[in-house]
Amino acid sequence: MSPSVRDLQLSEVPGDRKSRPLIVAGDEAGDLEDVRLLDSYESPDYSHTIMIDGEGEAEGEEAMKRIQVRVTGMTCAACSNSVESALKSVNGVLRASVALLQNKADVVFNPTLVKDDDIKKAIEDAGFEAEILAEPITFKTKPNGTLLGQFTIGGMTCAACVNSVEGILRDLPGVKRAVVALATSLGEVEYDPTVISKDDIVNAIEDAGFEAALVQSNQQDKIILGVDGIFSEMDVQLLEGVLSTLKGVRQFRYNRMSNELEVHFDPEVVGSRSLVDGIEGGSGLKFKLHVMNPYARMTSKDVEETSTMFWLFISSLFLSIPIFFIRVICPHIPLLYSLLLWRCGPFLMGDWLKWALVSVVQFVIGKRFYVAAGRALRNGSTNMDVLVALGTSASYFYSVCALLYGAASGFWSPTYFETSSMLITFVLLGKYLECLAKGKTSDAIKKLVELAPATALLIVKDKGGRCIGEREIDALLIQPGDTLKVLPGAKVPADGVVVWGSSYVNESMVTGESAPVLKEANSLVIGGTINLHGALQMQATKVGSDAVLNQIISLVETAQMSKAPIQKFADFVASIFVPTVVAMSLLTFLGWYVGGTIGAYPDDWLPENGNYFVFALMFSISVVVIACPCALGLATPTAVMVATGVGANNGVLIKGGDALERAQKIKYVIFDKTGTLTQGKATVTTAKVFTGMDRGEFLKWVASAEASSEHPLAKAIVEYARHFHFFDYPSATEEGQNNSKVSIISGWLLDVSEFNALPGRGVKCFIDGKQVLVGNRKLMNENGITIPTHVENFVVELEESAKTGILVAFDDNLIGVLGVADPLKREAAIVIEGLQKMGVKPVMVTGDNWRTARAVAQEVGIQDVRAEVLPAGKAEVIHSFQKDGSVVAMVGDGINDSPALAAADVGMAIGAGTDIAIEAADYVLMRNNLEDVITAIDLSRKTLSRIRWNYIFAMAYNVIAIPVAAGVFFPILGIQLPPWAAGACMALSSVSVVCSSLLLRRYKTPRLTTILEITVE
Repeated sequence: MSPSVRDLQLSEVPGDRKSRPLIVAGDEAGDLEDVRLLDSYESPDYSHTIMIDGEGEAEGEEAMKRIQVRVTGMTCAACSNSVESALKSVNGVLRASVALLQNKADVVFNPTLVKDDDIKKAIEDAGFEAEILAEPITFKTKPNGTLLGQFTIGGMTCAACVNSVEGILRDLPGVKRAVVALATSLGEVEYDPTVISKDDIVNAIEDAGFEAALVQSNQQDKIILGVDGIFSEMDVQLLEGVLSTLKGVRQFRYNRMSNELEVHFDPEVVGSRSLVDGIEGGSGLKFKLHVMNPYARMTSKDVEETSTMFWLFISSLFLSIPIFFIRVICPHIPLLYSLLLWRCGPFLMGDWLKWALVSVVQFVIGKRFYVAAGRALRNGSTNMDVLVALGTSASYFYSVCALLYGAASGFWSPTYFETSSMLITFVLLGKYLECLAKGKTSDAIKKLVELAPATALLIVKDKGGRCIGEREIDALLIQPGDTLKVLPGAKVPADGVVVWGSSYVNESMVTGESAPVLKEANSLVIGGTINLHGALQMQATKVGSDAVLNQIISLVETAQMSKAPIQKFADFVASIFVPTVVAMSLLTFLGWYVGGTIGAYPDDWLPENGNYFVFALMFSISVVVIACPCALGLATPTAVMVATGVGANNGVLIKGGDALERAQKIKYVIFDKTGTLTQGKATVTTAKVFTGMDRGEFLKWVASAEASSEHPLAKAIVEYARHFHFFDYPSATEEGQNNSKVSIISGWLLDVSEFNALPGRGVKCFIDGKQVLVGNRKLMNENGITIPTHVENFVVELEESAKTGILVAFDDNLIGVLGVADPLKREAAIVIEGLQKMGVKPVMVTGDNWRTARAVAQEVGIQDVRAEVLPAGKAEVIHSFQKDGSVVAMVGDGINDSPALAAADVGMAIGAGTDIAIEAADYVLMRNNLEDVITAIDLSRKTLSRIRWNYIFAMAYNVIAIPVAAGVFFPILGIQLPPWAAGACMALSSVSVVCSSLLLRRYKTPRLTTILEITVE
């Protein structure tokens, strides 16, 4: 029952389990299970006062007040549970639910016992900040007065850095929410621009020792342009002069290094395209400007970081090879060895060379480790850089002290300069490989960005609307209302409506549907899809962040930044990991040193010219550098990034890591019937008149009554009646064609008065003074219409054959019956059987009658059926399954199933590919195909399995490697791990975890022919 995309808008509907915006129809008129039925779930006054009794008429019940509170400081599920417990413990609070992602608490309480301030104080006493929202239910995706900014953050190396940056950002005044992702080096900050600016946020991050830059925000008053044609200082002055004369330009900044121009402007005065045209025209076309795509800028920064890491590694390797050569190879070459043994001042020539080379590696190339370690310690946290700095510094400064001591006393101890340089080299190699691997996890975003065309053909019109020419413009400068030309083979530049032409368009890259779709006048087109044959002229309707492709990109990006609950374990370990390792290193040193001094092991274990101190120090350094917190920190986010990208490529959009984790535990999948299990293309199969009325006249009266309804069954009846009277039109028409026949409809239908759509019953109106009822048995019984036995038998016969029987009464007499069928989707039965093979129990919940519901359920193989259920009742059905702790998924079209999608643990909006229901559910299944339900569950299971394997790899590595490095097996097996080898192992551990996550890229969706082979894992 997917609606017209023009009738959709985002709205927030409260749910008991989760609070998230849901799709509702923008048009008042909906189907019988559509928006009007939501009145029983959410009334206009529900945001302020509700009644405990469902009907609101019970005497003695007190009025309950409902408010929403913004809760700041929540970081995980434990935080939201803590807030919920604190609220529920307040005397007078009836219900409290906390949404972690939205940072909101929804509280229903008795205002005679509890005040708003008491709710706020309870949250603050739990350790969080609270703010009572004036309007609990808004029609915006973000709270009033706040902006969402996305920042690149450089210099983060592990989960401890992420925690540090998040803590700094959340402590800033005016910052409502902050989320930082290590895998993407991105941070999203929701802030109040009246309290704090974007520059203040950047400065705060930089003051903490990290690099930061704004990528984009939802504020539309800034544009970043690439400028070609500037070759001298005179050109820069010309550019500044042109900008100074343009109206609406607030400020600008030109970066000579990157040739990027940042312009802040007043969108009420000048548009982005007018701004570009003004700059180019003012320069006499000397300058050529193009809009810098924020995603392309992010990609270039990733490439720059990888390149920087590569050259650091190469430089370190170039300097470390001579050190290794001096230590290992030269003693076997007499001529070279004699030169190295030549005394130059207090030291040998070989010692001078090693000291000089290692100093460059340690303090020039390895400077980043000291900077990052100092930053972490200054913020009261620890990370991998602290371990690397400790290990290399211990090796370096011991070697320096050994040289100085030898020069002063004449007793020369062995030096370990090569340990420091090779350790840094191997760590940089690991970081470089890690950058390469992490770059591949974000391939999905890159591929989606590449779908958008770079330019578009704008049709230029005069004031009278006549076409006077064409011009090529940057696709990022398209504005709503622009008329664009799409040539054969070109990409559709924006979302819009076809105004002229006919062609087939390949939408597979966006919706996943492989078959080309015919596009004619009034047809909707999606930006990024490919026009195959004919030329089209279209009018842009949605651009920028409103476009489908950008919404998909935004969804995937948001999902990749989200934290799965399973990551709480890694965050906890990261917070205590480094102090624990340092303590273990000290214990290792003391153990070996004290053991040697008391004679616990023989002296022949010591290295040549070595002593107990050096022997213990090497084990201690190995422990410090082999421990790796990065592998644990990368285990979850990298797998989530790859999985969300793989899902997007297969038409399954995942909201985040928490949705992935819940989906793999699904026990029940609840299906809506109409439009989900069925095709949503209702057709009238039977029209029987039980009186002497002419059949054509009967259909005209019924069609006249149903013409004002938007329910699919009503449309089917009107279409059937029209086909009966006008045979030259097909019975199944496209939406655009339907719109073009309004004049025909108005020409033969009768005038209707006092039309009333009765949710869950039918319609009631008056035609020529006669009352007309069209609906189900409940409607007839409520109006005192008697249903004869032979009519009842006929309706039962229809229902038992999986058809819906619609009764028609004029005045007080039942006149006839219409039979409407909605064919099942061809894959429905096999998908249901496949779910059962996976250990998931399918359930069908519908507002249809019991007989039709049972007939449909029997045909697809569903045993558990709930019929005659209103949308609000569907939520109650879900709650009944959740009572024993089971994870319940709801599959619906995101419109009439809004309450159920909100109540379910995992909401899946199916068939939403034409207008992405971004906030409607946890999963958005782009194609109207039930196979994607299995894909969603199967992908989540494989992703969580991969995350568990990642944790096993990371934990097993540390559990095994640390004892080996500490020398636990040295007395038995004689195994001693040199510090440089320990560093190599540490570097490769995080790379192995990322590569493990990348194996998810090989995921293949279960095919229809193999679904039945899926078994419970």
